Amino acid sequence: MAILDEGLRLQIGVYNRIVKDFTHEALGFELLTAIDVAAGSGLGTSSTLVVAIIGAFAEWLKLPLGEYDIARLAYSIEREDLEMAGGKQDQYAATFGGVNFMEFYEQDKVIVNPLRIKEEILQELDFHLVLFYTQSTRESARIIEEQRSNVTQKNEATLEATKKLKEQAFLMKEALLKGEITSMGKILDLGWHYKKKMAKGISNASIDKIYQTAMDAGASGGKISGAGGGGFMIFYCHGNSRYGVIEALKTLGVSVQRYNFLQKGLTTWTSH
Repeated sequence: MAILDEGLRLQIGVYNRIVKDFTHEALGFELLTAIDVAAGSGLGTSSTLVVAIIGAFAEWLKLPLGEYDIARLAYSIEREDLEMAGGKQDQYAATFGGVNFMEFYEQDKVIVNPLRIKEEILQELDFHLVLFYTQSTRESARIIEEQRSNVTQKNEATLEATKKLKEQAFLMKEALLKGEITSMGKILDLGWHYKKKMAKGISNASIDKIYQTAMDAGASGGKISGAGGGGFMIFYCHGNSRYGVIEALKTLGVSVQRYNFLQKGLTTWTSH
């Protein structure tokens, strides 16, 4: 069994695990990978890339891996094999796709609950939720480690923020299922103020200025993606306020980024 230790970290990590767990011998192939945003953007690109590569191997080698298996393997490769700090929501989001309410329990138990959201609600969300690139990336590991340390040391502000962010998830779920999306901005704004209490590096003067500028221009709430500190931010812009928010953030060098909601996650096929 040949273990590789040089090259692109994520690609090599997946290859080594596939060889270790399934083939038990070296493989010969050409692998091409590409992503649309910079590393450190906070959009879960690392986990999505790992999931995609696992999916390619599973398709090629006909591996007996279901959705939960692939997501769990991706988590194990990133967090255990490569010792990359972070949670496990990105791996499941990339694998399953769609709009889900995910529950995480002890002993590595995860339940992904698909939400039945009407198509017109998703289209409205697509219009009102505007994604922006702050023109900066960050190393998320330090921020994540600080959050973890604050929780372990029972930091009062961090623990309270954690509880409130959990409540936010339930509020968001209810708003989506009932079609009450005008409340999304307020829910996001509430979560943003608590998220900043999780660790010092989540926000900074530049990010705070972007947030306040967006709010002054008509947004009703927003959040930073991933661990924070840079990358992308998303704002809920009610009515036609998105246009004013886009123009206001342009003055800060912040650019709008198009995106689409997808009902399917990982998709693989064989070319004949």
